[in-house]
Order: sequence, then C-alpha cells, then structure tokens
Amino acid sequence: MTTFVGLDVSLKETSICIVDEAGSVIKEGTVLSNPGRIADYVGDHASAVSRIGLESGPTSSWLWRELEARGLPVVCIDARHASAALSMQINKSDRNDALGIARIMQTGWFRKVQVKSENSHRIRALLNARSLLVKMRRDLENQIRGLFKTFGLVIGRANGGVFLKRAYRVCEEAPELAGIAAPLLAAREVIDRERANLERQVKRLARENAQSRAFMTVPGVGPMTSLAYLSGIDDPSRFARSRTVGAYLGLTPRRHASGEVDWSGRISKCGDTMLRTYLFEAAGVLLTRTKQTCSLKEWGMAIAARSGGKKARVAVARKLAVILHRMWRDGTQFQWTTA
Repeated sequence: MTTFVGLDVSLKETSICIVDEAGSVIKEGTVLSNPGRIADYVGDHASAVSRIGLESGPTSSWLWRELEARGLPVVCIDARHASAALSMQINKSDRNDALGIARIMQTGWFRKVQVKSENSHRIRALLNARSLLVKMRRDLENQIRGLFKTFGLVIGRANGGVFLKRAYRVCEEAPELAGIAAPLLAAREVIDRERANLERQVKRLARENAQSRAFMTVPGVGPMTSLAYLSGIDDPSRFARSRTVGAYLGLTPRRHASGEVDWSGRISKCGDTMLRTYLFEAAGVLLTRTKQTCSLKEWGMAIAARSGGKKARVAVARKLAVILHRMWRDGTQFQWTTA
C-alpha cells in the first residue's frame, strides 16, 4: 500500500503522520528531531512510502540532506504554500500540521523548494556575517554622530579611517563626552577590523572559484556579487530558461489581471534580498563608473534617458541576472561587443 508522510519539525520534537492513498490516517506519533529517529519511525510504519514532506525552515536543509542520504523520498515544500493550506484547519497544533502536510503530499498540491548545497550555505554564511558587521558599524557611527550633535558638534561626511580621526578630534574638543564616546569608538574600530578580515576571505574565495572569476568579467560585478549569485542560484540547471531568473529574484513587475482589470505594478521583490541588492548595486556601477562602453551599458543608458536612472538600474540588474545565468550554463565569459 502506497503511503505518504508529513513531518512537522521543531527544534526538540517532530510530529509524524502517515496517510494512505485516500488520505486516511494510518499512524501518528512524535519522535525526537533526529534524522535517525525519524528514518526508523518511517521505516517501521511506512515501508512503501511515496513522499515524505517537510516545510522549509531553519533546519530543513540539514534534515533534508540527512534523510535523503538514508534513501528516503523526502520533499521540502514552500512554507508559505503549506501555510495557506494548513490555515483551513480550525485547530492549530503540531499533530494537525503533520496531518495537513501528509495530505498535501498525498494530493500533490505543493511547491517543491530547491535545497541548496552545503557549499552554498557556507558562502552565504560568510556574506551574511560580513553584512552584519557592516550594519553594526553603520549603527555605531550613527549613534556617535547623534551623541555629538546633541551638543552642537558635527563630524560631517566621513568614511573609514577618516571617521575615526574626526571623531577623536571632536572628543578632544569636548573632553566631557570622551568617556561616553570612547567605548563606542573602540567597538567601532574592532568591528571594522573584523569586517576587513571577512572581506579578505570573500575576495580570496572569489579568486579561487573559477565560476566566480568568470562572473567578475562582467562590468560592475565584484567578489560580493559573484559569490552571492553562486550561493543564491546554486544549480543553474534548475532554470530551463535564463530569463526566468529575473522573476525568481523579484526583479520583474507584479501583474494583476482579472476581468476588465489588467495592470502591471512595481517589481515583486520576492526571493533573495541580498542577491537582488548586490545586482542593483552592480547595475549602478556599470551605468555610472564603467568607462569602457558595451552594448549592455548603452541599453541601460537609453532606458535611463527615457525612464530615469532608478528604473534603468532595475532593468540592468534583471539583465545581469539573465546574463550571469547564461554564462554559467554555457561556460563562457562576458562579451563586451557583438563581434
């Protein structure tokens, strides 16, 4: 008898529900959130299992890899889609959620999520750590600026080491504030040093990866963008057409068509926020800082003259996402000219 399994995973325990082809419950239970325990439970009570479903979440990648390594037909489904189906239940509980996921597996009404490789997760962890330190540095600088402004002292526009020099100079002018600002400045200095260390790791990793080096032949694309694209896409073969990558990253307009109403709005901004931001910044570099001309820059400048710089950057960012995917699939580098 073909069976389907639903897993509602929490940090400590996992609720398991097994249903048959008609959606009737065969077995329900709870085990520790351990891949071995889950695999043993499924093996004991669902030998002819067709699909095992779990929602996307913080531990779903690890659990999916461990269960797949044990030969189980596990499927990771979109948590938003599962939530829409499970919201029809009157009572919310782990047991009911496991039952709902099992029936989603039985009906086939789900959206499969691509589980990324461990290497992609390691790259993303490095980029996230670097972004966090950049945000902490910015927050500390804003706090220091606000502290000085209260007493009529202005640091002015300054980045990097210039900010520290001006801040220490202001502390000399107002010794009564030095005891308050000194710990913040010391923390900012340590954070900036560690940020620089992480950026050196990013650059070294980008140099060592052949595909990342190919990505950096595109004007405006640097180590951050290339590694973010590698970790964000992970497997280029999962996109049949390169132009669908723009929609996957939320760089295409929303559309609402119903009856006599048909309108297109702003970009959807769904998907990978970090990668979308880096592509937008790369588009800005291409349009404003790249001196050598190319057909992509000319295309973007034409849009900027017609519709404004911001829309041009979004359009170029979407085009960059498509070009990078095609380069990855074809194993080529960026072509500056048609020839």
